[in-house]
Amino acid sequence: MPESTLLEAPVLPQDAPFSPEQREWLDGFLASVYAQFSELLKAQHLASAPIAATPITVLWGSQTGTCETLAKKFSKIGKKSGLGPNLIDLADYPHEQLAQESHVIIITSTYGDGEPPDNAADFYQFLHSDAAPKLETLNYSVLAIGDSSYPDFCKCGIDIDQRLQKLGAKKMFNRIDCDVDFEEQFATWTQGIIDAMGLVSSSDDDDDDEDDSGINKKNPLTVKVVDNRNLNLDGSIKETRHVALSFGDAPLVYEAGDALGVYPVNCPDQVDEILAKLQLDGAEAIVSCDGLSKPLRQALLTDFDIGGLNKKLVENWTKVSKRTPPTDDYLEGRELIDLIKDYPIHFSEAQPFAALMKKVNPRLYSISSSPKAHPGEVHLTVGAVRYESNGRPRKGVCSTYLADRTQGEFPPRVFVHANKAFRPPADPNVPMIMVGPGTGIAPFIAFLQERQATQASGKNWLFFGNPHSSTDFLYQEQLEDFQKEGILNQLSTAFSRDQEEKIYVQNRIVEEAPEIFQWLEQGAHFYVCGDASRMAKDVDYALYLAIQTQGNMSGDEASAYLNRLKKEKRYCRDVY
Repeated sequence: MPESTLLEAPVLPQDAPFSPEQREWLDGFLASVYAQFSELLKAQHLASAPIAATPITVLWGSQTGTCETLAKKFSKIGKKSGLGPNLIDLADYPHEQLAQESHVIIITSTYGDGEPPDNAADFYQFLHSDAAPKLETLNYSVLAIGDSSYPDFCKCGIDIDQRLQKLGAKKMFNRIDCDVDFEEQFATWTQGIIDAMGLVSSSDDDDDDEDDSGINKKNPLTVKVVDNRNLNLDGSIKETRHVALSFGDAPLVYEAGDALGVYPVNCPDQVDEILAKLQLDGAEAIVSCDGLSKPLRQALLTDFDIGGLNKKLVENWTKVSKRTPPTDDYLEGRELIDLIKDYPIHFSEAQPFAALMKKVNPRLYSISSSPKAHPGEVHLTVGAVRYESNGRPRKGVCSTYLADRTQGEFPPRVFVHANKAFRPPADPNVPMIMVGPGTGIAPFIAFLQERQATQASGKNWLFFGNPHSSTDFLYQEQLEDFQKEGILNQLSTAFSRDQEEKIYVQNRIVEEAPEIFQWLEQGAHFYVCGDASRMAKDVDYALYLAIQTQGNMSGDEASAYLNRLKKEKRYCRDVY
């Protein structure tokens, strides 16, 4: 505390009319009062002085924006609790800085076959390379986001956590592996870190919903289907639905590149078969779902996941049935009805059964419309999944709901999932190269509509593929109109079954390598949407070859060029 802020100690005037005894007593009294008042001033000063925030680096890896949103939410909560968060996209994080950090948290998703998201790929490779430093002074924690219906659940986060331990870093709070429904686990993890750092969490309510409309995952909007047609023609082996949803005057806000979350409704025939096997009365039996009581049949229709099996459900189910759990292979191509038949349990009441069930999660679909072109509507391009496995016909839970059952008792409930990393170029003069085979064409219809509505002058090039041109040329008329109007400058198609040798979009990329590289050198953005496990990897390699051959580069130079495109947000992927 600066001396100038303190009162000087009081001194009696020399000519004051007091005896020596009185003077001595008064001097002592005044000194005591001064001391008490001085301590009070110091306390007030300390209470009003700003407290230095505890620094922490918050790193995020995200493919569709979820982890970025969570990282921002953690930072917001952390600031209120006394942390000084430094929020950094893993694509922008200097690797050499890691050895100098004291406290780091990492929030990352997993996609494809257990791979890191695109913006975390470089960091992941660096961390697992011989160049990674010892990290004995680092305190860290990892929040892993995944989907337990996939075999490599949260693999990226698990790998990063284990590697940091091996390099000597110390956990300040244990890693948590979150499923699609992660809100409670995120809150637990956040509180654990704040406690570990000796801070007190803010009592203020924190709302992570950035949409002022109030429409979100917890509060979806009920919409009306105004168009639902098959884009494939007779004779096709595929069924791809164009589904237009009207939200009228409701404040549903989206941009080209975003996804729409849709809550599915299970097939009534499948629900009734489950009830028959369980020998439970779907109307009379009442179960609790998120604190609400409802008939079991309704819960099976709208609340429970009766589709693909996950490891946790199978383990818990077989524990109750007192049977040896099957191998992981059992999960492939089987559903709840198979588990009920193969590992029967007699439930005298419905609630013990309900307690085993996993909540149904919304499905995300890339939006295939621009709000500028279709105000009050949002469009989807949905591949209806129908197949047979283990002797039974199967159907995709949400895709066949959208295709077959949206006009009944349960209309679609939706919300927008923003994907800020997947947008048309902000500069309307910048060229776009878009690769979207099959339903991967969805966001690029939105991109082209957006460019048409804004009269953007940048060139546009679309690569599209499907089995046959005669039956599977999705949005053919619309694409031809875009070409006539000069919106779509180039269209490269790959109909794989129209000739003896199968041709895919990645083959067309290799063929068009000279012009693709020329566009990239002119500043073009390169986009990919669709299957992550095969197509996206093949396209990535084809693009790498195009850069290497046309740029006369070594392998390392071509890889560096690709990484630079990613860091500049010019190589963007919406893959699943």
